[in-house]
Amino acid sequence: MFVDNRTGPKTSPFLLILAAIFSITGVSGQTPNSAAALSDSFAEVAKKVEPAVVSIDTKGRTPETAARGNTTPANPDEILEFLRRQARRPSYAVGSGFIVEKSGYILTNEHVVQSAARITVRLENGEEFPAKVIGTDNETDIAVLKIEAGRDLPVVELGDSRAARVGEWVLAIGSPFGLARTVTAGIVSQTNRDTEVSRVFQRFIQTDAAINRGNSGGPLVNMKGQVIGVNSQIATSTGDYNGVGFALPSNEAKYVFDHIVKNGRVKRGFLGVALESVKPEFAKVYGLSEAKGAIITDVRDPNSGAALAGLKAGDIITTFRGERISDAQDLIAKVAGTNPNESVGIEFLREAGTTFERKTAQIRLGERPVATRTSTDDPEPARLPLDAKKEDTRPFGLTVDNLTATLAATYKLEGQKGVLVKDVNPDSFIADVKSSNGITAALGAGDLIQRINRISVADTKAFAEAVKKLQKGDAVVLHVLTYDSERSRPALRVVQFTVQ
Repeated sequence: MFVDNRTGPKTSPFLLILAAIFSITGVSGQTPNSAAALSDSFAEVAKKVEPAVVSIDTKGRTPETAARGNTTPANPDEILEFLRRQARRPSYAVGSGFIVEKSGYILTNEHVVQSAARITVRLENGEEFPAKVIGTDNETDIAVLKIEAGRDLPVVELGDSRAARVGEWVLAIGSPFGLARTVTAGIVSQTNRDTEVSRVFQRFIQTDAAINRGNSGGPLVNMKGQVIGVNSQIATSTGDYNGVGFALPSNEAKYVFDHIVKNGRVKRGFLGVALESVKPEFAKVYGLSEAKGAIITDVRDPNSGAALAGLKAGDIITTFRGERISDAQDLIAKVAGTNPNESVGIEFLREAGTTFERKTAQIRLGERPVATRTSTDDPEPARLPLDAKKEDTRPFGLTVDNLTATLAATYKLEGQKGVLVKDVNPDSFIADVKSSNGITAALGAGDLIQRINRISVADTKAFAEAVKKLQKGDAVVLHVLTYDSERSRPALRVVQFTVQ
């Protein structure tokens, strides 16, 4: 208690803040006015959720350590040492999960059970059951397990992750370092967050609730006792808790769960194109009324729905099944949420001289391939080595060179025209321009710039002249080719930024 001599006893400002917090959350219908109420509310949520949280122990497939062709030594002492070195030791790991259906279905991370030869699920009361993998989804790092307990099991309630608010209290529950039923508290630090290793369907809820090794697959719970996320990643310099954890939103986890239980895997629609978002610079340069839409930068498969419908690189998709497209990520999500083989209508813009023609098409979607880094709609192209023998020119902080026959062969850009990026000055503003994933640099060694603001640039002189005409604040759109080693051909990217 704080004392104000003028008015008598007053409640601590900290306690008033807590009271306001719990007035908003509405836990148990009460409005607490003390720090004890915060503790009580955490305890209530933990008591409600913990019975459905499980520990997952895995035994990895035994590694084959003996090399082919090795011969066993003849000396008895050498034989014993040989066998000791060649002993095959299984690997063990621990993770977390939670029961979502009383019949024994469990959600966890795919990486918790990946390559496991045996999976054991341990309930809150200590009972252990062997678990079967019903299915996994590499795109979201989600796995569905099933145990047979012979009775109804306690379950969690999946909440609406879209309702998660920055600043609201959450609990993380799991088995860090094998310590089962560990509860930690924090807040939602941010929503819709991607990371350096996140895939296209992984946009996380970020939290500062302590998440460590072994928490993977456990629930992130709001103050209503609803699961709003599956704890999946941490950002760390030590391998352990640094205050930044990431949980896959429950809505995405539920979508994956429903598909796996029904089909054994997730079936997602697929256009078969590479995409870039329309950003303000593109809209300004190309005279679009708003920075919305998804630019096709490559039609990868001649037999894909997009190719058969006549779509081309440079087309801008603006609507999908009558719904406006905000950016590339929005289109990917809408396509993936549509059943394969379904016929859908789209609207798109196609460049015609100095204007765009609005067109429509019907596309029969394919099925999105099994996830690898090279099968997503937005892979990062391979970077090739830098040839730094010639003199540098540095417009935009770029070291560029004419594309000679030798360089074209070196960078596998035969038959193309443009200026080759050899290096990017790390101190220049363009070094901070990001690619469509928002993480990696937009330009790097081995990129071939072909157009700048609709002007073709065949050599460094033309490129320098185009750059000289630009002023601070001007929008810039580059059409860039980079050799894609996975597909053995150059791929187009659209780089957008504002001159600084």
